[in-house]
Amino acid sequence: MPRDKFPWELHNFFKKGSRVVVLTGAGVSAESGMPTFRGEDGLWRNYRAEELATPEAFTRDPKLVWEWYDMRRKIIHGCKPNPGHETIVKMEVYFEDFQLITQNVDGLHRRAGSKNVIELHGNLWRVRCVEEGKIFDFMEVPLKAVPPLCDCGSLIRPDVVWFGEAMPIEPLEAAFTAAEGCDVMVVVGTSGIVQPAALIPILAKQNGAYLVEVNLEPTPFTGLADCSVLGKAGEVLPELWNLIKDQ
Repeated sequence: MPRDKFPWELHNFFKKGSRVVVLTGAGVSAESGMPTFRGEDGLWRNYRAEELATPEAFTRDPKLVWEWYDMRRKIIHGCKPNPGHETIVKMEVYFEDFQLITQNVDGLHRRAGSKNVIELHGNLWRVRCVEEGKIFDFMEVPLKAVPPLCDCGSLIRPDVVWFGEAMPIEPLEAAFTAAEGCDVMVVVGTSGIVQPAALIPILAKQNGAYLVEVNLEPTPFTGLADCSVLGKAGEVLPELWNLIKDQ
């Protein structure tokens, strides 16, 4: 990625003391070989994700839903963080005030080493007891029992936001607060159409942030961005990092 793809004023905003927020979507994980699990490519046993990732489906047939998630977890377990994930970790270490917000549930950011992460839609490697409500890590791959049970004997479910469910208010409020207070926001690999996550870059821009977009194709954020670079996150982010750390 040639350096002239980035505007000359970039260095004025990416200072060590800048408040930086990165928002990521599925495009980051796609470079690790992650399938979307949605649409035609996500068809599994004649079921679509929209038919399985719902409270109603889990109530009706928890075994079927967990069989699908077991398949997903096996695939994700075999994926590794890519240079995009790794560059975001370097940015977190470099900037004094840094926040990562992700729409992804695959846990690859944490596996890469990111620590300050807001997971808007949850994490496939956490589960929630449907009876007691307790949340805990659950790394078993493959599952020993389907559906898996909590120590109390009750069903557990993936700690993710399903279709038809409201997003948990705590991570959403934390994301909005970070967006409103940042100096720079980098939006990576997100379509910009999933609400309410799509509001986050808008809030940042409205509050004076410098907005950078990295995506394979134009999105609703492209016209809003101060800098929009078309390309793979695993290629563009390392080049952006080289510009930042060379200051």
